[in-house]
Amino acid sequence: MTVQGVKSIQQRLEEGVPVLTPRQIFDRLSRFVVGQERAKRALSVAAYNHLKRVAMRRGRRSGAPLVRKSNVLLIGPTGCGKTHLARHLAQILDVPLHVADATEFTEAGYYGKDVEVMIAELLVKANHSVEEAQRGIVFVDEVDKIARRSLGPKNGAGIRDIGGEGVQQALLKLLEGREVLVPLSLSQHWARQDSIPVDTTDILFVCAGTFSDVYAYGAEGRSVGFGARDARRRARPIRQKELLEYGMLAEFLGRLPVTVQLDELGPEELLEVLTGPPDAVVREVKELLAADGVDVSFSDGGLREIVRFASERGAGARGLRAVVEEVVADLLFEAPERRGTRVTVDAPYVRRRVDRIDPASLRD
Repeated sequence: MTVQGVKSIQQRLEEGVPVLTPRQIFDRLSRFVVGQERAKRALSVAAYNHLKRVAMRRGRRSGAPLVRKSNVLLIGPTGCGKTHLARHLAQILDVPLHVADATEFTEAGYYGKDVEVMIAELLVKANHSVEEAQRGIVFVDEVDKIARRSLGPKNGAGIRDIGGEGVQQALLKLLEGREVLVPLSLSQHWARQDSIPVDTTDILFVCAGTFSDVYAYGAEGRSVGFGARDARRRARPIRQKELLEYGMLAEFLGRLPVTVQLDELGPEELLEVLTGPPDAVVREVKELLAADGVDVSFSDGGLREIVRFASERGAGARGLRAVVEEVVADLLFEAPERRGTRVTVDAPYVRRRVDRIDPASLRD
């Protein structure tokens, strides 16, 4: 860990003691993740139980009960912080993290990646240490895109299923925990020439998806305008039956016992995302320009204009960076020639530049 006086995770695990309490994990997540209190609490508990379970497994006596792991399913709209949560959780726990896109994988026998490749990529992130990889985190994004395709237009057109039910079936053994052979060479994963066994029993899986067809908001009667009291669009609870109808397998959902719905971030929260966390994009831009001797400041009106533009296009927090980078693109280009100058980014300054942005780019 980076904090002095705190024992390393490996030392704590060897002593059979969890590294951080759920509240400590929550507090550290809150430094970087704005809002999403329910998701942060649920992930904190899941992470704590994950580390505790690893310690219990490694130090348990014969006949002691085995605690099953609590993989997590995050459901929420684009730009609400699903990947951001998982990335910072891995940093807090000091474990390797691999972010996988479920749409890259296909059922065994078809051209494309086998699901074991995501474990191979986690192994690379762990510097090829099997022991480190076996206590890491795999974040599987876009799991809603591997729903069964044979249930009608609601779940996708066509009946070909090489990227749907077959992938869910293939993921079951990884989610539940089993020793699998993973390729040592990512470039030759299809050849299966060299492989190594990795046990996924202690790997925490965090799956995420938008589930846009079933993710409905209670936005009726919502006030109009920045900062309106009920401007945050809260999602109604999604029932497991709806996920099954969407095309997810009951066995797949059963291996993701912790399901958390994330809310769409409201304008005030997006404003805090811009400036509050240590890794906020506005902080980064200021530091970059300051290195070239340019003093830039963002007015409250300028920041709110950036948030308004991203919100109107449904880009969420993910789109904020694209908007800010376009707003300051000319400044970054001219920075070495403008040493010693001061620039204020206000609302008119932002409006003159955001018109150049392709709305589709904010969702990428």
